[in-house]
Amino acid sequence: MSRYITEWDVENAQFWEQKGRKTAVRNLLISIPAMLLAFAVWMMWSIVTTKMKEFGFNFGLTNPSMSPEELTETLKKVNSLYYTLPAIAGLSGATLRIPNSFLIALSGGRNVIFTVTSLLLIPCAGIGFALRDVNTPYYVFAVLAALSGLGGGSFASSMSNISFFFPKRMQGTSLGLNAGIGNLGVGVMQKAVPWVTGIALFSAFDSTGAVTNSAISGVQNAGWLWVIPIALLALAAFFGMNNLRIATPGMPSTLAGVAKTLYLLGIGLTSTGIGAYLLIGLGLNMWAVLPLVVIMTLLLMRYATPKEIKGGLSKQFAILRLKHNWIMTVLYTMTFGSFIGFSAAFPKLCQDIFVYTNPSDPGFMNPNAPDFLFWVFLGPVLGAGVRPLGGWLADKVNSGAKITAVSTVFQICATLAVAYFIKAAKNSPTPEDYWWPFFIMFMALFITTGIGNGSTFRSIPYIFSREHAGPVLGWTSAIAAYGAFLIPGIFGQQIAAGTPENALYGFAVFYVVCLFINWWNYQRPGAEIKNP
Repeated sequence: MSRYITEWDVENAQFWEQKGRKTAVRNLLISIPAMLLAFAVWMMWSIVTTKMKEFGFNFGLTNPSMSPEELTETLKKVNSLYYTLPAIAGLSGATLRIPNSFLIALSGGRNVIFTVTSLLLIPCAGIGFALRDVNTPYYVFAVLAALSGLGGGSFASSMSNISFFFPKRMQGTSLGLNAGIGNLGVGVMQKAVPWVTGIALFSAFDSTGAVTNSAISGVQNAGWLWVIPIALLALAAFFGMNNLRIATPGMPSTLAGVAKTLYLLGIGLTSTGIGAYLLIGLGLNMWAVLPLVVIMTLLLMRYATPKEIKGGLSKQFAILRLKHNWIMTVLYTMTFGSFIGFSAAFPKLCQDIFVYTNPSDPGFMNPNAPDFLFWVFLGPVLGAGVRPLGGWLADKVNSGAKITAVSTVFQICATLAVAYFIKAAKNSPTPEDYWWPFFIMFMALFITTGIGNGSTFRSIPYIFSREHAGPVLGWTSAIAAYGAFLIPGIFGQQIAAGTPENALYGFAVFYVVCLFINWWNYQRPGAEIKNP
């Protein structure tokens, strides 16, 4: 088939068997690894910040003339700044999902996936260079964290794109595979980065630009590791994927599609930059920053785009007037927002609860601390791995809402259990005694969010028309992705206050509210849409 497909009717069994299946599977097989690498790049700060702490990266804020008291206070500030890097990446990835939600309809699936995948080379190479000096300024890392969000943003366009390739009866499975295996990129990264930072995988550079083999050079591998596979996947997307007229009525040329994609991504990055400045530069509360960034992005897309793009966007903005779009946004925030937020915060949280256990001495390290970096990757792996199961179970019982309800109950229980063991570890002179129950309950939490990810996404094609389903899939994933911005920030605040368990209590309350919302709108007798 041509890279530009005009005839596409996958609900027709004959067309599906004769023409559709092969093309759909090929696009899915390219989309999945591209999504995996995108998640790896987006979430790499969850591990990079632990290595920065380990190797003494201080953003040039410390100096030998400081008194012990000044040094302690400065190191506390540096530790708080570590939490802001995955938060900025989360803010960027979520904000970029807003334009990505509409990109397929404007630019074409092949054009978008190729462009976004290629752009990931920028933050990867940038991180490789920035990690060569412990005194690299904070703003450099903040910019790179924002650019890493390109990977998180691509999820919305990828899911919207794949939703057009498969018939409704396969939506749960196909979307679950694309998202679930794609989400495995977090776990792959969290296992790969600690490993490659300890070996001479690539030639690294010191602060003068000379090749070096010092211990710190291994940290640069966190960025260089992804360059070659990303380049290969970008080529695969360019030569192996398709644009569908049913998804992109205007069907632009490759050049026009790439240009539209770059323009709208530029709007997302502009909003991210302003939001990051409000958060870090002006110290504005993150709960104020978030709605400002969302509104700013929507206004820029609506009023600061060329006429051709603006016309297409106006049709897509119709989903913002749909009640069930907002309901599913809340439910998906509970599932995916929790998954991606916990993925971003979990390694640093483990380090602060079980390794650096003396609040009055930021340099103290618990000699009996568990090797948390050996284990943390399992959380995202389990959460991503069971996501297709959530979609598959929803297909089997013919209801995403039923599976969402069950998974939410267990998600609430796991959240409260994690809070209990965090509090117990914090108050114990031997916090390592609580490592395994804490870890096991957190794994249960990841699993429940993963199953809910699949089941909530499965409901969307049954609630909305095919015209609206793609943009709704993108929009809900965009707002939910702000979990990667909020959760690290919340944990950072509560760690500084000495009450990290309070963060979990707040999440549990939110999950209870979501359980009620799901029941009221989709499960109670007389619900407008019954068990989608």
